[in-house]
Amino acid sequence: MKRILSLVLTALALAVWFVAFRPAALGGPVDYVVVSGTSMQPTLRTGDLVVVRHKDSYATGQVIAYAVPDGTPGAGKLVIHRITGGDASHGFTTQGDNRKEADDWHPRDQHVKGALWIRVPGAGRWIAMVREPAVFAGLAAGFTVFSILLGRGRRRGSADDVDVEDRDARDMETDETHMKMIKS
Repeated sequence: MKRILSLVLTALALAVWFVAFRPAALGGPVDYVVVSGTSMQPTLRTGDLVVVRHKDSYATGQVIAYAVPDGTPGAGKLVIHRITGGDASHGFTTQGDNRKEADDWHPRDQHVKGALWIRVPGAGRWIAMVREPAVFAGLAAGFTVFSILLGRGRRRGSADDVDVEDRDARDMETDETHMKMIKS
């Protein structure tokens, strides 16, 4: 019963991820942005993880993540700022909450990755740390050792893997064999 419940919960978690949290790079509806800098303080801070979700339209006041348009300084750089004016066809006017002037760029709809959907304070710092090769290697090694040690505690074919009913049936057969040997 526990195994079935575990499988159902795993399938449910995967379905939720697939529908709601799958990155756009894998055909999903969201992108993940790690905030860097002070331009969006106090709303967003360095190290925050922001999940942005693509929308059919964007409006003044929404915080969006966009790629700096080609042909302009900083082309391709990802920026997360608030829409202060403009429109999708002519380009949005954006500005950081902690800035006095609007951005030089005017992203159009095709440049916008999505609007702020979820903010996880500080989670971006953990992601950045795990992406460091030495840390990633250490975590991979630790996981491997843990898996090996966990596997040693329970080997396939051990008495722990036999169902109680199977063990009882095997014991009854052994008892019957012994009784036949005694009678003969």
